[in-house]
Amino acid sequence: MTEQARAVRMMIFDIDGVMTDGSLYYTDAGEELKAFNSLDGHGLRMLASTGVKLAIITGRQSRLVEHRARNLQIDYLYQGAHDKLATFHELLTEAGLSAEQCGYVGDDVIDLPVMRRVAFAVAVPDAPELVRENAHYITRQGGGRGAVRETCELVMREQGTLDGVLAQYLR
Repeated sequence: MTEQARAVRMMIFDIDGVMTDGSLYYTDAGEELKAFNSLDGHGLRMLASTGVKLAIITGRQSRLVEHRARNLQIDYLYQGAHDKLATFHELLTEAGLSAEQCGYVGDDVIDLPVMRRVAFAVAVPDAPELVRENAHYITRQGGGRGAVRETCELVMREQGTLDGVLAQYLR
């Protein structure tokens, strides 16, 4: 796992079940609501500060995700990606990176085609068994409950940047 995490130049995240707990909430007016974890958000900001690019590939389309990605200054956002592998290849071309320079956090079988190609594949603990079997790392924290933060800190720790990032808070 150490070598895989060290190779990461871009971390890619799914939304539902990874950045959220996977629950889908709708108002009577049909508006979709999602709950994002603020600790996850700060983990993403810390990881980005080390030069690691951030991306989201999600099968759903939501203005909420656009707002979250903009707020966190996510480098690449792909929504409505029903073929995540094709979207992943598009992302690689746009970013000028190889699959071996990427990590991916997923929670369901739709994520497997990408997870099986990246250097560092991560699954959340409540992902189906097949997804967990294809991960290099399974987070202790659940989706929307710290899994993203845990992954960000793990990558920074393995790349030797975590202590430097945290030092600014210990002044």
